[in-house]
Amino acid sequence: MSTVETIAGLRLTCRNCGWSSPAAGLAWRCERCAGVLDLAGFTPVMPSPAELTQRTPTLWRYRESLPVSEPAGLSMGEGMTPLVPVPGRPELALKADYLMPTGSFKDRGAVLLAALASHLRADAFVADSSGNAGTAIAAYAARLGIACDVYVPAATSAGKLAQLYAYGASVHRVEGSREDTAAAAAQAADQPGIFYASHVYNPVFLHGTKTYVFELWEQLGGRLPGTLVLPVGNGTLVLGCHLGSRELLAQGLIDRLPVIIAVQADACAPLARAMSEGRRQPAQISTGPTIAEGIAIARPARGAQILAAVAEAGGAIVTVTDDQVRAARADLARSGLYVEPTSAVCWAAVLAGLVPAPGVPSTEPDVVVPLCGTGLKSGDHR
Repeated sequence: MSTVETIAGLRLTCRNCGWSSPAAGLAWRCERCAGVLDLAGFTPVMPSPAELTQRTPTLWRYRESLPVSEPAGLSMGEGMTPLVPVPGRPELALKADYLMPTGSFKDRGAVLLAALASHLRADAFVADSSGNAGTAIAAYAARLGIACDVYVPAATSAGKLAQLYAYGASVHRVEGSREDTAAAAAQAADQPGIFYASHVYNPVFLHGTKTYVFELWEQLGGRLPGTLVLPVGNGTLVLGCHLGSRELLAQGLIDRLPVIIAVQADACAPLARAMSEGRRQPAQISTGPTIAEGIAIARPARGAQILAAVAEAGGAIVTVTDDQVRAARADLARSGLYVEPTSAVCWAAVLAGLVPAPGVPSTEPDVVVPLCGTGLKSGDHR
């Protein structure tokens, strides 16, 4: 299938000033105001339950709802991760997204970016990441045989660095903040012919993470839980879940949006502070160290979009301490679920009583918590 046939009509549109560009180009931010871009130009359609029963258990089962088609040989079976019950808490379920090919939920978005790059016949990837997005993008670049440069903070865990090197990525460790890492990658991405596989700036990534709620809709028998508890740094899972929920609502497949409770580390919580102060933009904050490295984002590029999504969903943004995260991680491990510290923040919020219980007693899951990344990546197994 040609590039024209695959992505014809898709456009990238700036939510700030309205600038627009064909998705078949390499633009990754607005060329007029440097704002973030959204994807337009296609109408998602959820396959019928009967059709879905005939399809393989990967996220590509929702192909009519995805903006790019699946290239041959790209998939590694990503998607349809299990729902794990919580003993004695029938209203809760844990979605084990760490059982993805590279060990994190970021495979959902990375495979869509790789598919787009394949259709565009890109020669090289550039990515920036605190670890999981970079490892996912590097893995799919390896599947395509495409060179991949990944920019990471110098303090990135040894397990994630080992993955990057194993996939053959060229790794650039950047001293300073997470924002310094993003700036270094952006400079490299501005070179001619480079595909910036950004999980933050490229909106195609969000069309991969939205499959998280599509799977929940199937796994829960054609409904979504009343509450989604989600980690938030750059917001790719929050925004993807909100996007997918809105698509299901628009098609009459659900009757309301699930409430989103987003969780930040208290040492780096620009969105929680903004929401508590009634702001529409992330707050300017001074950050401290946190073991939740994956969400330590002081200036999220899509911060205003995240705040609007949580507000539309009738949700809230809460914070947890590192001590709470450590305790939650240990609690999950004692249940046989070994995750990295960032992946324990949502469970920490549940244990701290920051997630409202269902209004009436429930015998089936009405609150779902993701387990986003395997503990084998963290480099700290104490």
